[in-house]
Formats: sequence, structure tokens, C-alpha cells
Amino acid sequence: MSLPSLPFRARRALAGLVLLAATACTTGPSLENQGEVTAPPGDSKELTIGSAGFTESDLLAQMYALLLERAGYSTDIISVTNREIYEPALESGQIDVVPEYAATFADWLNAKANGADAAPVGSPDLAATMKALRALAAPRGLTVLDPGRAVDQNAFAVAASYAKKRNLKTLSDLGRANLPVRLAAGDECVQRPYCATGLEKTYGIDIVAVDPKGVGTTQAKQAVQNGQDQMVLTTTTDATLDQFGLVLLADDKKLQNADYVVPVVNRARAGSDGVRDALGRLNTVLTTADLASMNEQVDSWRRLPEDVARTYLESKKLIPKG
Repeated sequence: MSLPSLPFRARRALAGLVLLAATACTTGPSLENQGEVTAPPGDSKELTIGSAGFTESDLLAQMYALLLERAGYSTDIISVTNREIYEPALESGQIDVVPEYAATFADWLNAKANGADAAPVGSPDLAATMKALRALAAPRGLTVLDPGRAVDQNAFAVAASYAKKRNLKTLSDLGRANLPVRLAAGDECVQRPYCATGLEKTYGIDIVAVDPKGVGTTQAKQAVQNGQDQMVLTTTTDATLDQFGLVLLADDKKLQNADYVVPVVNRARAGSDGVRDALGRLNTVLTTADLASMNEQVDSWRRLPEDVARTYLESKKLIPKG
């Protein structure tokens, strides 16, 4: 299809969407057809950034775009909610950059390479997780850039009044209190090593039941707020806890996997030092609390992700105002 009347950025975005639709019918390049990666890293000046379609991913994609544009790149953003689609598109160069989460992406690539029953390679150890992730990504032509300070991992919250009355600040405190705990979470929590079974084994918490209200849903938080349940499974970047009178208990024994935010790039198109340096500027400033605050601005205050991302980067002097 000819698109002579459209500017480059619009053509690239539209072409990307067409190609992504085609990608949905495939599983991406197979490892059997990929040789050793020997070509030098590429430095295309026109890059497509993928977002996974939820608020935090949209915010990260917008920040990546603004930082890359500041460094002289032309960018477009495509939203693709399914990792089964956007990861092969990243391999093939239809998408050049995506924000990912270290442990989750490592386990996803591991299952893709070695089967769904492969032993997990993601762990609470960030260095070990990054080593495994990079080893899995490299044969696929992907480069995993350095993680920053921000992490979005499972977390557990209780009512602030419940915590204050029992002097609870950590999950270890809750285990030592020897209290029966109904946990509001997804129904899969019963079997997950980092959920009910992990809480019992690692912290000695007496999980008497899992109330299947979902992960961090309004229903689940309300159940803890009104005392029906004692704890809820949510995430470290959940910015709505205050609205329900909830507080996080620290994962002081590091049960949860190291799901630090990491940019993943197509090496042949975006593996250059220019891209690495531009995105690396975020690592020194972006924190978990910053992500939670930005999520709240979009989800609760109804601000646009692009506006929130721009304001944040301006406030950190990573891009000029205006």
C-alpha cells in the first residue's frame, strides 16, 4: 500500500501496526534459524517504541520517546498489549525499544526457548536475573540495557489501622504475630511459590484462605479495608493504597523476584551507545515511588501519560521545559 501523502512518523506507525498484525500469526524468528550475533550494533535514527498498553508501560514508553528525541532520534509509539506479539516484533525490528521487567521477561524468554515447564531463571537476585535474561535475549538479536532503581513487583498490603495496632512494618513482623490471614488475591495465588506458599514457607504467615478477588483490584482492596480479609496482593507501584487506608509490608526477606524496569532493544537497529546513553539517563532518577506517583496521576487524576512523562522529565532536568 502506498502512503505518499503521510509524513514519515505516521507512515512508520501505520506500517508497524500492519506488520504487527501479520506477526500475530507467527511465533517470530526461531532460534534454529539464527546464527551467532556478530553484526555491529545498529543506530537507526528513526525508532519505534512499543508499549504493552497499561498505564505504567505507556508512561515508560513516553519517557523513552522524549529522552531519545532529546538525543536526536525520531520516535513513534505503538501500543501492543500482548507480549506474544510484541516480542517477535522486537526481534524482527518492527519494534525497536520496549520497557520490560527483568525477572518476568527472563522467565518468558526461558519458557519460549525451553518450554513452558522449564525451571524459572528469574529470581530475587537482580544480578543473577540480569545474567540469565541477557543470555536468553542475545541469541534473538536483543540487547537488555541496564536496570535502574524502579521495580514493579508483587507486594502485600494490610489496613493501616491493622498494622498500627500490631506494630507491623514487614512481612516478618506479620509472621511473628502468628495471626490468621485471609489473603485477597488471584485464585492462582494458592499454588504460586511467590504468593501463598511463599508467604507460609519464607515468613511463617498463616494463610487460612485465599479470597479470589484479583491482584490489586478495587474489590480486593475494599475487602481488606472493611476487614473481610487481612491482606491484599498488589504491586509496589500501586498508587491507590492511601485511598483504601492500606499500607505495604516490606518484603524484608526478598521473596519476590527482581522485576526491575529494563529497556530492551533490537540490537541491529537500536543497540548503539547513543540509545543506551539516552535511556540510561533515567536510571539515576526514576524510583519505584516516582512510578507509583505517575500511575496515580494518569489513573486517578486522568492526566495524559505524555503530559505526565514530560512534566516528570522536565522536573528532573532530563529534558528542557517547553
